[in-house]
Amino acid sequence: MCPVTQAGDDIIDGVRQNAAGQDTLILAFDDNRLLSELFGEHDEHLALIEERLGIEVTPRGNRVALQGPAAATETGREVLLALFEKLRRGARIDVGEVEGEIRLRRARAHTHDVPAGDVAIRTKRKVIHPRSPMQRSYMAAMKTHELVFGEGPAGTGKTYLAVAAAAASLAAGEVDRIILSRPAVEAGERLGFLPGDMKEKVDPYLRPLYDALYDMLPANLVARGLTDGTIEIAPLAFMRGRTLQRAFIILDEAQNTTPQQMKMFLTRLGERSRMVVTGDPTQVDLPRGVRSGLVDALSLLDGVEGIAHVRFTQADIVRHPLVTRIVEAYDRGHSGTRPEDMD
Repeated sequence: MCPVTQAGDDIIDGVRQNAAGQDTLILAFDDNRLLSELFGEHDEHLALIEERLGIEVTPRGNRVALQGPAAATETGREVLLALFEKLRRGARIDVGEVEGEIRLRRARAHTHDVPAGDVAIRTKRKVIHPRSPMQRSYMAAMKTHELVFGEGPAGTGKTYLAVAAAAASLAAGEVDRIILSRPAVEAGERLGFLPGDMKEKVDPYLRPLYDALYDMLPANLVARGLTDGTIEIAPLAFMRGRTLQRAFIILDEAQNTTPQQMKMFLTRLGERSRMVVTGDPTQVDLPRGVRSGLVDALSLLDGVEGIAHVRFTQADIVRHPLVTRIVEAYDRGHSGTRPEDMD
């Protein structure tokens, strides 16, 4: 067995190669208390690594044997070490975290475009790490650009990560308030006869933003922020005529804005503010013949200094793996069909 050395703790025990040219790499972990979380319930995390990387992963006490092609076992090693380090720092590991580390490590092996450095978002309730290469690019862009467009299908984390970045900026004192908005395309005549005031009518459309906020901040801080105006959640129409300074501003479901609404929203950006616009151009709910403000903006603002555009794809979906297959099936079934022709 040839020894493999690494700076810091001596976690790697060794590696050997069989006659078929496959590596067997042995990892030895020095804190047995963390192994049950590292391996997952019924070793489900190890099973996921096996499935995704095409290797065999066998735990024996505080050691794990990785057997397979050299490149794949090396990726498995990096994934396990990264997850173990997160556990050491007090983080929790779930299937999503394992999936995310696999995506990131595989991407780094094939491209040099994945941003380096720490892009983690630290909120009052959790530390959020990227779960795909594009999430890493998105999180890096939100740290360095005043205006970021996040475009792509559901399940890629566009809105969730934007709200996380807003919560982190508020906690760090970088901004004085968070403003979250959505175009309430169904909040006109179709809801006009429903009981309640405007807030009660449009709240269902803003619920995903509330959900993300409560996942980032303690409930009492969210309630206090909504009361004193530190956190504002409002339909897009309420943004007209305002200049928003020292604020983190998010427009969600932006594909359902008109070009005029999008221009109005983008020009609300004030001093020391940041803005994130998210949406999926394939899910437009506007009337037939009305051009999406998101599509229009992405075309007009292409290459403008200070603006970042991050385009997610089905490969970046970080929800249940079945969601990815559902999106792919719909894309195949509706290829050649305009989004406005879809029910």
